Amino acid sequence: MTDSLLIELFVEELPPKALKKLGEAFASHLAAQLRQAGLLSEGSTVTSFASPRRLAAHITQVASRGTDKPVQQKLMPVSVGLDSQGEPTPALLKKLQAMGLDVSDPKALTAKLRKDIDGKAQALFYDSVLSGVTLEAGLQSALLDALAKLPIPKVMSYQLGAGAEMPGWTTVHFVRPAHGLIALHGAQVLDVQALGLKAGRLTHGHRFEASKSPLEIAHADAYAQTLLTDGAVLASFDERRSAIATQLAQAAAALGPGFEVAMDEALLDEVTALVERPKVLTCSFDQAFLEVPQECLILTMKANQKYFPLLDAQGKLTHRFLVVSNISPSDASAVIGGNERVVRPRLSDAKFFYDQDRKRSLKSRLGGLDKVVYHNRLGTQGERSQRVAALAHALGNRLGNAALAQQAQEAARLAKTDLLTDMVGEFPELQGIMGGYYALHDGLGQELAWAIEDHYKPRFAGDDLPREKLGLVVAIADKLETLVGMFGIGNLPTGDKDPFALRRHALGVVRMLIEAQLPLAIDDLIALALAAFEPWLAAQDKTVRESFEGHQAALLDFIYERLAGSLRDQGYSTLEVDAVLALRPPVLADVPGRLAAVRLFAAMPQAPALAAANKRIGNILKKAGEVDAHVSTVLLTEPAELDLHQTMLRVLQVANQQFEAGDYSASLQTLAELRAPVDAFFDGVMVNAQEADVRLNRQGLLKVLHLAMNRVADLSRLAA
Repeated sequence: MTDSLLIELFVEELPPKALKKLGEAFASHLAAQLRQAGLLSEGSTVTSFASPRRLAAHITQVASRGTDKPVQQKLMPVSVGLDSQGEPTPALLKKLQAMGLDVSDPKALTAKLRKDIDGKAQALFYDSVLSGVTLEAGLQSALLDALAKLPIPKVMSYQLGAGAEMPGWTTVHFVRPAHGLIALHGAQVLDVQALGLKAGRLTHGHRFEASKSPLEIAHADAYAQTLLTDGAVLASFDERRSAIATQLAQAAAALGPGFEVAMDEALLDEVTALVERPKVLTCSFDQAFLEVPQECLILTMKANQKYFPLLDAQGKLTHRFLVVSNISPSDASAVIGGNERVVRPRLSDAKFFYDQDRKRSLKSRLGGLDKVVYHNRLGTQGERSQRVAALAHALGNRLGNAALAQQAQEAARLAKTDLLTDMVGEFPELQGIMGGYYALHDGLGQELAWAIEDHYKPRFAGDDLPREKLGLVVAIADKLETLVGMFGIGNLPTGDKDPFALRRHALGVVRMLIEAQLPLAIDDLIALALAAFEPWLAAQDKTVRESFEGHQAALLDFIYERLAGSLRDQGYSTLEVDAVLALRPPVLADVPGRLAAVRLFAAMPQAPALAAANKRIGNILKKAGEVDAHVSTVLLTEPAELDLHQTMLRVLQVANQQFEAGDYSASLQTLAELRAPVDAFFDGVMVNAQEADVRLNRQGLLKVLHLAMNRVADLSRLAA
């Protein structure tokens, strides 16, 4: 018999930021265990439910008993289990008895055993049938396993109350106190228990709007509809989230064309976890607050109040905002008025912080950075700002722009000063953003203000890069200082732990160098960053200095590893990436062009043979040791080597010119002309000739060829 299964755990309000994962994990773990027990069919579907006060799962086509399974158990070799007369040995009888079998009639029992080849010898096997587990037994095990594996952010301990065998004495550990358990197979209640609760069919609906309480679930398939109709609860997390998104869009449209919700997916998830029956209401605040930067107002409304701000057609904040209520009164004015009263003090605080901060310039706060510890081994924020400023100045000069270098130095010195403002102290997420606003207020100009705001970019994968070159220089300097400093003191990422976001910083540097096409060599940048640490290193002992400098090679490896992973994520093959990065091209801006050239080359008919030949040449040169890239024409005697040399003189000149011009695709395509003479060379010439001068000359010829062929990428990596 198969029917639908419903499991619901009714609890006190669950942590909203974890609710979605808890609901999905509960249903998936439960289904996985039941499937493993053979209680689900191929067509079984799993539906997860999660609301502020419940976790539930509905599974279709669940059997009342699992399927029987044939079991084949190997006992021992025939030579060990049976004597020369074919009688069971004591060892075999002991084994069978340990398995719970009746050994009173050894011959009859032995007749049930099967002989079969196991490797090179015969072995004895006992075949039996394992009865399928009952649904109640399988569910009991699955439920306890699912609860144990929930991704609970923080476990609570509480005592069971009335109804327990010893009220107040039995301690339970769970995310929140649980008060009810439903386990229905169709209309039948299953005898299972969890968290001190015995399963039934009763649950509870909305705290205020349910038409009855408790609710009786007549059948597993009636769960969602009963909760919606009688309990005023939309139990599905996804359906509730979709309903909220729809209502938000409708409320914005009702205000007129151009209004748009400042949507935040994480906030939408959190609000979905806070309500059981969502109702979106439109509220407003005093327009005078719009004088405050909109980022401050938006953040305080989202973070503190869980409100959805409304923007106009130009993306500017309006004085309207949307609230997701958990009740639907006929007259919502009291709810609207309450939310408007609550938000006003928050916005007033933001305005106060903004007004107070503008009474002091960013430059006047520079001294305060010397009192803020950046890292106990790397000094204060003031020392760090000086290093970033020195590096930014050096980068500007590397780009050949003295004015840029001066501006970058000033922007870098001021970039961290907004950490000392009241606004950033209250909302750390606004660091950089507020610095940009205060720079404009101080009359420092738009470009410098953008540089201060953008120096944290890119903050995450897919984030925008700084808007101007000045911002790029400061952002690269800021991230490189962090990377060099943290690697220098040995604070390297381990596994999934990266407390200083070094992976993100490395990817940020990679993205800026490549996407902004900056002609800067990554090893040179690390050297410049290391030079910026010189004043700090001078005060350290010799051991610290040597260790600090010694870690920088690991940093270079780390950056190329991040680059390789990023390129593979963009769709380049492992072979293509390995071929290009094997050469460690210092100017990362060249990498996309090299990859495109390798991809075009690999598609050419000559590519496999040339890649294989290149690999062969590499092996020959490796065995030969030190080889000079020099060819004496006097020692070229074989027709094939003479032809290869003449072709190389012509082809390599063109290929090298194309390479120097940055046309990597054309350079590799030109090299493809070498296929025939290279093949002929290996067919007709003995490289390791007995005469030493001839052998060295042929190795030199191959060395010249090898260097030329591998300027764009290591083509041997493309060989199968």
